[in-house]
Amino acid sequence: MQGLCNLQIHINGEQTFFLDGKIISKYSGRLKKSIKQEKRRAEIKKSGIEIDDFPGGAYGFELVSRFCYNNGGISITVSNVSLLHCCAVFLGMTEKISTKNLFQQTENFLERILYWSWSDILVCLKNCDSCFSHADSSGLLQRLIHALLAKIAQNLDINIITSSSSCSSSSPETASGFRFSYSSKATPDSVKQSSPCKAWWFDDLANFPPNIIERVIQSMGFYGTDNNSLLLTKFLLHYLKTATQRNANYNTYSRLDYGGLADTVIHGVIMVGKIAFSCRGLLWVLRVVSGFGLKKDYRVELEKMIGNTLDQATLDDLLISGNERGVYDVNLVLRLIKVFVNSDEMSLRRMKKVGRLIDKYLGEISPDQNLKISKFLGVAESLPDCARDSFDGVYRAIDIYIESHRGLSFEERSSLCRCLNYEKLSLEVCKELAKNPKIPPRIAVQALISQKSKTPTKDQLVYMNPSTNSCSSHQMVLKKDINLHIFSKEDKDHMTLSLQRMQRRAVELEKTCMVMKGQMSKMVRHNRDFPRLC
Repeated sequence: MQGLCNLQIHINGEQTFFLDGKIISKYSGRLKKSIKQEKRRAEIKKSGIEIDDFPGGAYGFELVSRFCYNNGGISITVSNVSLLHCCAVFLGMTEKISTKNLFQQTENFLERILYWSWSDILVCLKNCDSCFSHADSSGLLQRLIHALLAKIAQNLDINIITSSSSCSSSSPETASGFRFSYSSKATPDSVKQSSPCKAWWFDDLANFPPNIIERVIQSMGFYGTDNNSLLLTKFLLHYLKTATQRNANYNTYSRLDYGGLADTVIHGVIMVGKIAFSCRGLLWVLRVVSGFGLKKDYRVELEKMIGNTLDQATLDDLLISGNERGVYDVNLVLRLIKVFVNSDEMSLRRMKKVGRLIDKYLGEISPDQNLKISKFLGVAESLPDCARDSFDGVYRAIDIYIESHRGLSFEERSSLCRCLNYEKLSLEVCKELAKNPKIPPRIAVQALISQKSKTPTKDQLVYMNPSTNSCSSHQMVLKKDINLHIFSKEDKDHMTLSLQRMQRRAVELEKTCMVMKGQMSKMVRHNRDFPRLC
């Protein structure tokens, strides 16, 4: 029995095989040479032969052992031919060593690769993952990719070349026999007419590892900066999205493994994005590729495209998840607004549309406990005054923010209101503001005073002493001869009550200021007299 197992072979540090050296060396030129070398050193019985980087690891070597012990016979299928071929190349199992050796048998099986079914090609290509470097160096990977692309060309979905609005997939086995050149370059003028929503082969290739997909895209001539194909760009977006959703695969491969594909996507989007992607589509692209380490230059270029179409966005589009510092990515929205405002193709209509959108956005992000006042004001003040016909939405967002952040000081609440244009507040909102105890009195007074510019009479509703900015009670009086016929009785009564309420609040504030001044005067005198007491 010992004579039958006179050889130890350690495979990839995983497993040790005890074999008959004569049987193995009969088919493998590499092992035959290694056995001779070890015998000269007289160490083979003690340590055996170490083999690292064997294709398929222990399982691959087990298949080879079965082949050798079965007198060169083994059942070759689409499931194992990739691994057997790589093992045969690695071990030198050629006709020079033995007739009908493993390499020749796998070659005979692969000769009809162009006649295989679509599913057979997929199975065989996917099995190259376990021996990728060997399949790549031996040329097997390229042969399988060529067969894959040929099958796509032979079974091209009719939706790719017609203007049909349908985006349904069709099976490659039943699709019509249209042909295309996968290495040809699409142009921006023609790409829109030849772009499907989703080709039939997208889902099948989405299950492949990134290294194989890279080789596929390279073979098509659209990798990296060469990508100007909308079809391939859409496939890669679908592929990357699937990769993020499939946690098991995503953990198997690092972000660096997908980096080249993410860069290829960005180049494709930049090339055809203006005619093929809406603002929502571009934001979706940004979310997908950001998970794979997007380069700064690419991010800037993509955000520039999004910002230029910001008037097409909806509120849901802008509610992009942030990091641990906030619920939403406010910094991204600020950058997009900056791009939009500085755009060369700007119109007042587009500006006002974005103004309405940003007011809704402010109302949505206001309850975020991690949203700083500076960020809130940054968004509110990012647009020029002409972008808003009314500042009612901004006021309501401020009210939500103050309500959600109960610990704000008087100064912080006053600072929040600096973004308001009081003259663009409606009368109804001014009523709410005057009754709002959370709004500092000075702000409420200024808002009410601003309403006088909307009165078409020469009479003034409120008079403020121009020689001072104080809000004392003797500086705010109601004119007895005011012409209020333009207002309803309810509005006139409410305005009168609001002004009286503001008078009382102003008096209270003035008293508080006087008390604080007295306290400060005492402290100054005390500090001045302190040296004399000592």
